[in-house]
Amino acid sequence: MKAALIRGVNDVRVEDVPIPTIGRKEIIVKMMACGVCGTDIEKMRGELLTPAVLGHEATGEIFEVGEDVVDLKVGERVLVHHHVPCYVCHYCRHGSHTMCEEFQRSNIDPCGFAEYFRVPETNVNRGAVLCVPDTISFEEATLVEPTACCIRSIMKCDIQIGDDVLVIGAGPIGLTQIQLLKLFGVSRVFSSDVLDFRLEAAERFGADETINPRQENLVERIKEMTEGRGADVVVVATGTTDAIVQALRSVKRGGTVNLFGAPRRGASLSYDVSEIFIREVSIIPSYSTTELETNMALKLLVSGRIDLRGLISHRFRLEHVVDAIRYAADGKDCLKVIVIP
Repeated sequence: MKAALIRGVNDVRVEDVPIPTIGRKEIIVKMMACGVCGTDIEKMRGELLTPAVLGHEATGEIFEVGEDVVDLKVGERVLVHHHVPCYVCHYCRHGSHTMCEEFQRSNIDPCGFAEYFRVPETNVNRGAVLCVPDTISFEEATLVEPTACCIRSIMKCDIQIGDDVLVIGAGPIGLTQIQLLKLFGVSRVFSSDVLDFRLEAAERFGADETINPRQENLVERIKEMTEGRGADVVVVATGTTDAIVQALRSVKRGGTVNLFGAPRRGASLSYDVSEIFIREVSIIPSYSTTELETNMALKLLVSGRIDLRGLISHRFRLEHVVDAIRYAADGKDCLKVIVIP
C-alpha cells in the first residue's frame, strides 16, 4: 500500500509499505478521506511540536477487525481520533487530558495519509473510533476532529452568552470557530485576516464584522465597535506572534486570549508583561482534543446545527499528498484541503 512518510526536513515521500498487521483488539481502516491540518505543514517543515506522523483527520471503512473486537464490524464507516489519554494519570485526574504522556504516544499506524491504517488497541477500547452515519460524507467527517479542537478551546475560555469575540485568522479553523461561537450564543463575532477572500468566507460563515489589518488598524477598529473596551475574548487561530500581540492589545480588561494556532518552535514574543498583569488578561492555550469533544462535534455535524461543507475547497489524490500540504501552506486561494485515495 501507499503511505506518506517523513524522511527529513521538507522531505515527505509516498512509499510502498506493507499493510500493518493487527492484534486481537485492533482494527485496520481503509482510508477514504483525510484532511490536511496546519500541524502537517509544520511537520513537513521540520517544526515538530507534535509527533512526526502525518495525517490525523482520517475517515474510512473498517477493512479488518481483530478476533476480540466485538462492537465494530468490517465495512462500517468510521472516523478515528488519533490520540487518547489514559484517564488515570496525574494530568488526566486534573482534567488536562492532552498533557497525558499516553496521549502523545498513541497514534494511528503508519499515518492518516495512507491507503490503510492500523488503529491501536487503546484507541479502539477508549471510544476513539466513531461510527459515521450515511447522512454525512467521508469528506465532511474529516472536519469532525478540527471542530472538536475548536469546541475544546471555546469551553476552556468560559465564553458567556452575549460576549463579543474576535477571531484572528479566517482559515478553516477560524471559520469553524465563527460558526461554533454563534452556536454558543455570543453577541458578535469579529473576524480578522490579511486575505480578502478569506474575509469574504468569514462573512458567509456568520462573522458580523471583518477587518483586514493591512488596510485598517485592527485594535482601534475593535475598540470602536465595543465602546472602547475591546473584545471579551480573542481567539488566535493562527500561529504568528504578531497575531498574539494584536490579540493582547484588542482584548478588554479582564478578558481572555485563547492561543489556538500553533507557533513555530523557538518563536518568541516581545510584549510588556506588566500590561497583562495590570489589565488582568488571561492567556489560555488550547492544544488538540479528545474523543469527548469529538463525539460532540460529530453530533453537531450530523444534526445540521453547524454546516462546514463549504470549508472544503481542494482535493488531492494520495500520490500528490506533498502538493496538497504545500498548497494548504500557501493558502492564497484555498480553505480546507482534503486528501483522498
